Amino acid sequence: MADVMVEGLRRSIGPTVILDGISLSVNEGEFVTLLGPSGCGKSTTLNLLAGLDRANAGRILVGGQVLFDGEAGIFVEPQFRNLGMMFQSYALWPHMTVWQNLAFPLDIRGITGAAAREKITQALDLVETGDYAGRSPGELSRGQQQRVALARTLVYGPRLILLDEPLSNLDAKLRDKARGWLRDLQKRMGVTTIYVTHDQTEALALSDRIVVMEAGRIVQVGAPEEIYMHPATPFVADFVGANNLFEARILREETDGVVLGLAGGAELRGPTAAGIGPGQKVLVAIRPEQIAIGDAAIHGDMAEAREAEILDCVYQGSRYVISFRLGKVTLHTEHATPLPPGKVMRVVLPRSAIRIFRGDQGAGNLAD
Repeated sequence: MADVMVEGLRRSIGPTVILDGISLSVNEGEFVTLLGPSGCGKSTTLNLLAGLDRANAGRILVGGQVLFDGEAGIFVEPQFRNLGMMFQSYALWPHMTVWQNLAFPLDIRGITGAAAREKITQALDLVETGDYAGRSPGELSRGQQQRVALARTLVYGPRLILLDEPLSNLDAKLRDKARGWLRDLQKRMGVTTIYVTHDQTEALALSDRIVVMEAGRIVQVGAPEEIYMHPATPFVADFVGANNLFEARILREETDGVVLGLAGGAELRGPTAAGIGPGQKVLVAIRPEQIAIGDAAIHGDMAEAREAEILDCVYQGSRYVISFRLGKVTLHTEHATPLPPGKVMRVVLPRSAIRIFRGDQGAGNLAD
């Protein structure tokens, strides 16, 4: 049975639609990430779950309990939902010590004395911040504040925790460490978690499943590998990870796929696309790391091998990003060593790595 059920949730302010009837289920103990650009509705979804905002329509159930039902007029106030929410700003009370910050949510629930001390000690030990109990938030680093904020979220034992971009205030190196620590903590606790971010790396690293949102709608739900390798729309292909996304036209069908016509007259073989036939305009996606170049292309898919001139070579630490052109379409791939612009190299675009979408799902330069 799902631990969290969201059914037809809609939120609008006047004529502006923020959430357009989304539905979602989260299993008990699952780590689910709401991923999307700013303004897509992911934080609004979290606020509606927490009871900090009220939907116009739909239903929310947690653990079988109805927390919101627009038609029945049910709305459970936030303090009675037994949910824990951690904000992007951490929202620690600056005039209280760490211990007092954790004691406050217990006190308003009537938990005091020895029971409160035990819960606070356990929560601080869980996030490895017991030594900071007497300090104020201003005496802590951002990473320490993050852990204290999470301890305060967990101290009263919520059945569901909601995390709104909790790593965004950390520097890159600390954020990498915090991702691993947070994932390990969630797995050890087994608590159902819904996490909001616009950072695709966080989503891929942390999640059991990812919910990709666009303009108030859910456009794809799946495991990280599925979202990355089999995007359902051009938006998902473009938003999650780097991708070469360009327009083409299906020239003809073959027994094992189709032939695509690119701007400038180049041709490229791709897989069969259901419901799309010759003459139709399409969007094509292939990830840079799936394109082989140079020595790596010698043993590749020979049917898709061709010669291409290197246009640019950009150093990015662990790899070089190489640009080349097929017809009038500029593509990018990755290589371990630099390649000089102007050099003609062998490139391979494996047919199995190519994704084809209907042409009305995005924009770009059409192949005529």
